[in-house]
Formats: sequence, C-alpha cells, structure tokens
Amino acid sequence: MVGYKAKAIEAINPATVPERILNSGHSMPCIGLGTFGSDHITPQKVAETVEDAAMLGYRSFDCASVYGNEKEIGFALSNIMEKGIKREDLWITSKVWNDMHDPEDVIASCKKSLSDLQLDYLDLYLVHWPFPNTHAPGCDVSSRANDSKPYIHENYMKTWRAMEQLVKLGLVRNIGTSNMTIPKMKLLLNDANIIPAVNEMELHPHFQQKELFDFLTAKNIAPIGFCPIGSPGRPERDRTPDDTVPTEDPVIVRIAVAHNIHPALVCIKWAVQRGQIPIPFSTTRRNYFSNLKAITEDPLTDAEMKMISRIDKNCRFIKGQVFLWKEEQDWQDLWDEDGIIAE
Repeated sequence: MVGYKAKAIEAINPATVPERILNSGHSMPCIGLGTFGSDHITPQKVAETVEDAAMLGYRSFDCASVYGNEKEIGFALSNIMEKGIKREDLWITSKVWNDMHDPEDVIASCKKSLSDLQLDYLDLYLVHWPFPNTHAPGCDVSSRANDSKPYIHENYMKTWRAMEQLVKLGLVRNIGTSNMTIPKMKLLLNDANIIPAVNEMELHPHFQQKELFDFLTAKNIAPIGFCPIGSPGRPERDRTPDDTVPTEDPVIVRIAVAHNIHPALVCIKWAVQRGQIPIPFSTTRRNYFSNLKAITEDPLTDAEMKMISRIDKNCRFIKGQVFLWKEEQDWQDLWDEDGIIAE
C-alpha cells in the first residue's frame, strides 16, 4: 500500500494484549493465531510459525483435528513451554470433526487431540460444524458424503452432552460451537446444561453478521471470527466470482492511510474493538507479528468504527457446500437465513 512502512519486529509483552472474560469466568486473549494451513502450508511450517509466534507474544492458538497438524503443533507447544512459557499462560483451542459426533467418538477425539498436542487439558473445545457430514480433504465443493444428514437437534444434543462430559472430566475448561445459526443456537440454549462460551464464525468487514453477533453478545457468548481479513489464502474451491476483498474496500484503505498501516490491520483492529476475537492465519513473520502489535496501539476512532459498520456486503466466503445433504441444494440451506432450519 502506498505510504505504508513496515516496522521493526520486537516481541510484544503478552500483558499488553487485551483479554475477553468468557461466561465461564476464564479470560481468553482477544486475538489468536489460526492454524488451518489450507491446501498449501505444510504441518511443519505451521508448527514453526506457532513456536515463533509464541516467542513474539502470542498466547492463543486455534487448532483442530481436521487440520492434520496437531501432532506437529504439539512438539512446538512442548518447545514453547521448555523455553519458559507456562502452560497456564497459553490458550489452546481444538475442535471435534464432523465424523466424530457420536458421544463416544467426541471423547476419543478430544483425547487424541490432547495426545497429539502433548497437553493435559484444552482451554476450549468446539463442535467444528453442526452437521455430521464429512468429506475428503481437498475435495471439490460438489462433493457429497453418501450418508449426509441435515441438522438433527436430538443428535446434536447427544454430541453436546459428550462435550459437557469433557468439562466434568477435566479434559476441557470451556466448550463452544462453531458455524452455528440463531435458530440452531436457540435450540441448544434451551437444552444445554453448559452454555457455549463461544461461537466461532466467519467475521470480517464485508461479512459482519450483525444479527447473529448481537444475539451472541446478548447471551454473553463470545464471537470468535475466522477469515478476519477476508481469507486471501483460502482454497480455490471456496472462491466464487461474487467474492469481494475487504482489504481493498475504499473505506478500509482510507483508514489504513490515516493510520499508516496495512489495510489488513484495520480489519484486525476493527474486529477486536467491535468485541469479537479474530484468529488470523499467516506463516509470514512480518504479518503475524503486525496483527498482534496492531491491537496494542493506535486504536480506530469511533467515527472510523462507524464507517466500517456501513460497508457490510453480506459476502460469505466459507459457504460450506460440502456439508449439504441433498442433490441440487443451495448452500444457503446451511445457514437458516429465513429463520427456519432446513430439513
């Protein structure tokens, strides 16, 4: 960007990174490092990034079994702790994948993640998607599992009861959801013994999900935002001709010029100041350092925050087509946009 100058890299004091108090009373850093390497970053490279990011001041790392790199990240976490960072100062998230929704599988999946990550407990464990449908890694969006099913609340609650059991067993400190909608979340809140601490969801200036965001915050459920700068490195299968680019939005660019920062950092600042927890992914040292540093200095003004609130384009990048359960379905059936859960 014209006028933007990179700053020298010097580790950030984690104490200067804001935290969000969850409904459980636990405090979670207001930014984390994503670890989904898409189709082009090796597990070893992601692990090296995790270790270096911790040395630069990151304490929160968003993992998942389906990412295929938890074993490598486990060695990185072990190295991090050997270098003097205490386990209790780290925040490690993982997720149960769609083919492990049966109660006994939820427990087994969590234990496998703990083993791979070389940990005794997880700070946060999520149900990755509300659908039990799975697919081959790297498949096309037209791929469908033969046994695909819609959201069935009775079945989801069996999964959630197992998630609650993980808390009772001391294997997990907090549990949460991911990729949920208001209708699905209302059903869960009616029946849950342990209320979700978070819902992880796509959030960026061009996809602000205001209705769901407001619903969650009113229920004291923290929104965690993936794709916070628009996921420029997302797989080709997730790209469509109508996709927009938040970091090229004139409003974002104008604010970036005013602050002498990259437009991506405007998106990160906006996310934290709005009240969500962004989990940007990068293996470029300059970028993941800048993302962390951005939230410790030079906040956006109220006027700038209001300007960004007006550029929502309802542009969802991760549409989830592979989780559909019928032929000739539209991906919007996954998201209950009419307020009704599709069957």
